[in-house]
Amino acid sequence: MTDLTLTTLIPLILALFVTGAIAGILSGLLGVGGGIVVVPVLFWVFKFLGYPPELGMQVAVGSSLLTVAITALTAAKSHHTRGSVDLGIIRRWAPFMALGALCGGAVAGLVKGPFLMLVFGTVALLVAWNMALPRTRILAPALPERRGAQPAMAAGVGLVSSMMGLGSGTLGVPLMTAFSVPVHRAVGTAAALGLVVGSAGTLAMLVTGLGVAGRPPLSIGYINLIAVAFVLPLSVLCAPYGTKLAHALDPIWIKRAFALFLGATALRMLTAAF
Repeated sequence: MTDLTLTTLIPLILALFVTGAIAGILSGLLGVGGGIVVVPVLFWVFKFLGYPPELGMQVAVGSSLLTVAITALTAAKSHHTRGSVDLGIIRRWAPFMALGALCGGAVAGLVKGPFLMLVFGTVALLVAWNMALPRTRILAPALPERRGAQPAMAAGVGLVSSMMGLGSGTLGVPLMTAFSVPVHRAVGTAAALGLVVGSAGTLAMLVTGLGVAGRPPLSIGYINLIAVAFVLPLSVLCAPYGTKLAHALDPIWIKRAFALFLGATALRMLTAAF
């Protein structure tokens, strides 16, 4: 374990506060979910503190899911007041997304850390590529009406998002926009569904992490309350500002800049996995 002094502790705390602020803004602005930033930062923080990568990754995922759930509630309220939450999609997707997220959280709590790092790095690299594209590829003029199609989509998004410690927006927004859901409506709907993914995933990570040896202090299952306490406040406070920016700006250049950051983060995570 790394010896903690003010010299090392203060920069770590500041990094977690800044991470929370960025996560909240991105949650409202791009609908990607703050977990895409929170997970790698927490992973590197726990690694710096001397925790093994396999345990650090699981605690990072579990802690991120709790912050995602609470931040999503704030972002969803802000989007709902602007009329950009599709309640029909939520009714159709929420039960299956919750089931997928429970399974994803259970898998994340039981598999080895390097596997989670590989999943996170691969999916994050694909998301970065998608965000860097000049325009959204449209697959169909509407969401599929075939029986089982949308439940399968929702369960898949919930499964992978929960395994990565994310809300539903990182995968859900590009999926919805590919089926012609307007981007602002997709972002708002994904923000609301983030509460479903975050809550179900948190429950699974809490249960699977009970009794695991060597976890950081004040951990319940794979949820570290200290990390959540530092990340969450600014994440919740900044989410509505991200929502305002989403309705005021064309986020294309922000998306491209974030794609570069995410691509670099994904490559570092993939390197660490091996």
